[in-house]
Amino acid sequence: MRRRGFGINIVALLISLIFLFPLYWTFLTAFRTEAQILAWPPDFLPRNLTTSNFKEVLSHPHDTPVFRWFLNSVIAAVSYASLSVFVGILAAFALARLKFRFRDTYFKLMLVSMAVPGMIHFLPNYTTVEAFGWTDSLIAIIVPGLASTFGIFLLRQFFISIPREIEEASIIDGANIRQRILYIIAPLAKESIIILWVMNFMSNWNDYLWALVVLYSPEKRTMPVGISTLQGKYVTQYGPLMAGALFVAVPSILIFLLVQRYYIKGIDISGGVKE
Repeated sequence: MRRRGFGINIVALLISLIFLFPLYWTFLTAFRTEAQILAWPPDFLPRNLTTSNFKEVLSHPHDTPVFRWFLNSVIAAVSYASLSVFVGILAAFALARLKFRFRDTYFKLMLVSMAVPGMIHFLPNYTTVEAFGWTDSLIAIIVPGLASTFGIFLLRQFFISIPREIEEASIIDGANIRQRILYIIAPLAKESIIILWVMNFMSNWNDYLWALVVLYSPEKRTMPVGISTLQGKYVTQYGPLMAGALFVAVPSILIFLLVQRYYIKGIDISGGVKE
């Protein structure tokens, strides 16, 4: 039994190394010269590292305003994650706790919409954003998609697992809907809310195609779109490109490391789905 457990650990370690290697190679490439990057056979050890690639990326603020792109991404991702969680909490509470006509039918239709590919919404979302005059602004990558079907489903499933007796006791004490959500439901669903916030943050932070379509001005770009401009039309300098990629990857990694305890606990709690 012990030998079997050791074998499973070795296999898990090897799989982890396979998944971590691209990230390691990105870091290594970002701190190497172009000659070291293109050398054959490749050197997998960190030798003679340099910060010249980062200087190259940051030394042209007019052509590549990386700090501006980073700020745009932070504003958009934090705003989207926070607002989508707020909308999700309200919608999930209504579907889990309130009684109104056709509630279950609406929930089932909402679940059916999860089977529709996201690209089908692409053109309707663009025409809507253009009609409101939101193109080439961060609002265009914040507002569409705030009502996340998956987020509402995730929170609703957790809300219905909370004993009604707790909420009924607060009603007897005179708590209204806002107070019940703020002081009873939300604290008990903290892990699920954190999961949803992190997932929505990463979704918006890493979004490329939608931001590429709706943002035209160089100073309005987000990090994924901005970093793509570092790739030349005829020649690609991999060092600066990987240095720029780190500006995109590191914040997501740090956020996940900070909240991984809540993330794992929330997934474990949300594993039991109730109807």
